[in-house]
Amino acid sequence: MDLPPLKARFALCVIENAQQELLFLRRAPDRALGPNLWGFPAGHIEPGESARDGAYREMTEEIGSAVRVSELRALGPFRDSFYGGVYEINLYHMRWLSGAILLNQEHTDWCWASVETYRRLALMDGIEEDIALLDIWPRSALNPERLPLHLRVP
Repeated sequence: MDLPPLKARFALCVIENAQQELLFLRRAPDRALGPNLWGFPAGHIEPGESARDGAYREMTEEIGSAVRVSELRALGPFRDSFYGGVYEINLYHMRWLSGAILLNQEHTDWCWASVETYRRLALMDGIEEDIALLDIWPRSALNPERLPLHLRVP
C-alpha cells in the first residue's frame, strides 16, 4: 500500500499525573486543526529538528517553561489514522512532576481528566488512539467509536 505524501510531522506530549489523569488543552477557535477541541500539548516538528526536541519545544511553548516532567515512553514515528495518513505522529508519554501551567495563545483552557471524566470533553480526532497506543488507560474504557478498528476491544 502506497502512503500519501507527508504534509507535516507532529510531536505529541501525553502528560499523566500521579492520579492517572491526563493533561488536556482546549485549542483556540482560530486554530486550523481542531478549533475549540481538546487535545494534548503538541505541534509541528521543525525541519532539522528531532521528534524528541520538537516534543519538548512544543510542550514548553504551549504550557510554559515552569513545568517538570519525566519521559516514560516514546512511540513513533507512524502515520495518522484520522487525517488520511498525511501526518507523521510521534508520541511521548510523560509523568508530571511539578510546575505551573501557563498557556500560550494557541489554547484557551486546560484540565486534568481521568479515565472516568475525559468523555465530557469534545476531543480532537486521534486522542483515544494516542492513549490506546501508549497503553495508558484500558482500551475497554475508551470510546470505541473513536478508535481505529484495529485498536477496538473485541
